[in-house]
Amino acid sequence: MKNIDIGENEQNQRLDRFLRKYLNGAPLGFIYKAIRKDVKVNGRRAGRDQILRSGDVVSLYIGDEDLALFRRSKKTENVRRQFRVAYEDENILVVEKPAGLLTHGDGKEKKNHLTNQVISYLTATGGYDPSREKTFVPAPVNRLDRNTSGLVIFGRNYRALQHFNELIRERGSIRKFYLTIVCGDLREELHLRGEMVKREDKNMIRVGEELPGGKTMETVAVPLRRAGGFTLAEVEILTGRTHQIRAHLASAGYPVIGDAKYGDPGVNRVIRERFGQTTQLLHAWRLVFNHCGEGYEYLDGMEIRGEPPERFRKIEKELLK
Repeated sequence: MKNIDIGENEQNQRLDRFLRKYLNGAPLGFIYKAIRKDVKVNGRRAGRDQILRSGDVVSLYIGDEDLALFRRSKKTENVRRQFRVAYEDENILVVEKPAGLLTHGDGKEKKNHLTNQVISYLTATGGYDPSREKTFVPAPVNRLDRNTSGLVIFGRNYRALQHFNELIRERGSIRKFYLTIVCGDLREELHLRGEMVKREDKNMIRVGEELPGGKTMETVAVPLRRAGGFTLAEVEILTGRTHQIRAHLASAGYPVIGDAKYGDPGVNRVIRERFGQTTQLLHAWRLVFNHCGEGYEYLDGMEIRGEPPERFRKIEKELLK
């Protein structure tokens, strides 16, 4: 028998989700069978949807061989750090992701991505000790497309990760601002509302006013500088949808330069030949925190900035003379 004490980094999880992380090498069928026959919480049988609380004890009546087989140790990948730390405290870490780096791994890149780099950094600096954690791993609260640079928030403990995941979904709690250069002469603030549906076959979205099964999308773009048929704009996303800024601005007639999916092919060709820019020029540069809730009041009113990379400023300087 194995007794597991539930602490702050394991609380507020469903029993089945906790066990899927703890027995991270076990098939799902094994997990559910174990819950029915071989698992107790505080000495009693529990359903898969029981919420675990700090101080609970989960008892696993599972043999040592199965535990060794199904519990894979968490390894810290030795990866080269490519991000810069913009802000750090005991609850959150805000980093600047470079363009070209995945936020999470995928089927092709499982090692060198931002999340692994952050885990490696926190392990090296003492902010995270995988050998002491039962299930918790630091994770991002918001995500950026591979070729979008800028600020990403990570939760440094489970309570903060859960709390800031909720805040990111609440309008106004964490305001997210981007810088981009668009085709066209944008002269006044643009407030876009509409619906989107994802086209899975092309990994793109379609934007319209009323689409069957569509999800609401809202974007605000403010012009900062204009010249030569281009506009430097600050964009705030009031909802968080796939490719939101790129698709929404393109649908309004102001595509992001360099954007192969939604942009202007002729303009993109010029930008590629002139600057070597082959992807969207988009940078998540400001986060503004408000109404962060109990225990996180110290963040209320805080603004965190990550200045655009050198390539962005070079293109801006040349295009907007």
